[in-house]
Amino acid sequence: MIKRGSVLELVVEKVADRGKSLTRIDGYVIFIQGGIPGDRLRVQIRKAKRKFAEATILEVLEPSPDRIEARCFHFGTCGGCKWQHMSYDAQLAAKRQSIEDALRREGGLDGISVNEVIGADRVFRYRNKMEFSFSADRWLTDQEIKSGEPLDKSYALGLHVPGNFSKVLDLKECHLHSEEGERLLNRFRSFTRELEWKPWNIRNHTGFLRHLVLRKSANTSDFMVNLVTNGYNEERMEACAALFKDEFPEVSTFVNTINTSVAQTAFGEEIRTIYGSGVITDKIGRYTFEIASNAFFQTNTHQAEKLYRVAAEFAELKPTDRVFDLYSGAGTISIYIAEKVAHVTAVELIEAATENARRNAEANGVKNVTFITGDMMKLFREDFIEEHGRPDVLIVDPPRAGMHPKVVDQIIRLRPERFVYVSCNPISQAKDLAKMKDVFEIEAVQPVDLFPHTYHIENVVKLRARPNG
Repeated sequence: MIKRGSVLELVVEKVADRGKSLTRIDGYVIFIQGGIPGDRLRVQIRKAKRKFAEATILEVLEPSPDRIEARCFHFGTCGGCKWQHMSYDAQLAAKRQSIEDALRREGGLDGISVNEVIGADRVFRYRNKMEFSFSADRWLTDQEIKSGEPLDKSYALGLHVPGNFSKVLDLKECHLHSEEGERLLNRFRSFTRELEWKPWNIRNHTGFLRHLVLRKSANTSDFMVNLVTNGYNEERMEACAALFKDEFPEVSTFVNTINTSVAQTAFGEEIRTIYGSGVITDKIGRYTFEIASNAFFQTNTHQAEKLYRVAAEFAELKPTDRVFDLYSGAGTISIYIAEKVAHVTAVELIEAATENARRNAEANGVKNVTFITGDMMKLFREDFIEEHGRPDVLIVDPPRAGMHPKVVDQIIRLRPERFVYVSCNPISQAKDLAKMKDVFEIEAVQPVDLFPHTYHIENVVKLRARPNG
């Protein structure tokens, strides 16, 4: 019987959900954080339940051929990357396997072939956006605690450690964002500490500094700094502006988001443009997109283009097609496919995103897209179909939770000939597909990796209405 505290030797079998790995002993599942398939490990059980246990690694007895040295100093403590210690080929194989497992286990869809993952050409410095948090409660690593050196726990600027809502790791390097962003992060920390500006205290809701959000365009020279603060202070904003203009001339616009609520979010009740236009632009294909400080935009611009290309190919678009693009965000997919079809009807919940989409369409001379704001569950009904016509093609790209059951039911009733389902969560995607398998046949499954060194994956599924569905 495996109990809490037991020490075992085992060989990692495969990658499991949320980046963990697993092995089985007489059918009993043991999850290991940080293991790689092929590792021989000595582990200690930290949690034991009836059907599974969770273990931590005490020693790597024999490393997997796919185990490599992580590039980042913070790897293992920071939650930004889970797989920097795994070769990129092994990461892609694990992501493909996760989709196969989800389709089979969550969707009951056996025998579905999943294509090889379309990997990223750039596996570091690929994110166009990073959101860092200020905190009055700094997380200390084991190494820092053991050093015996006096450490100030009252200030941190970085990322939350996994599973802890209040403590922030004081981040000195991050290889996912740009080198300019990394340099600015460290300089801004020293700048605000010298001036003794207080970071946000999540427990008593005091402090001025809340978030530092950096956006750097992949295909233009634009660079935005968005400083989220608890209230507005003109003198401090002028000091920040002087710093950026003097030491970071690449910063093209600086905005200040004011968030006086207790919510730990980089959104707020007011956005002030301190200098520049208040937006940046980036390109996907031949299209230019305006990105406001609070707008959604795929964080990996180069891979997003590959993702949209797959979606367009799977849709088999024709000049006469009427397309519905549901959960359309800032309109990137709608605008990307518009020239290939007769008309696109795009539906999005958030009004700010819809307004952003309209501006993007106008800037690119796209006139055959109708952008609509509304809750899909309430909006996507028969009267909506009567007003906008029946689509030849349906494209959906819902949030991580997947689609509401009422939306799934309406898609089943609508039964478009061609249907493309884009998802950032293969588990919720598989559950939705299971509900529609009697009406739609899966013709192809194509994963696209937008998030190297993490377990996240975008997946595109091509479906077609069954003849007798």
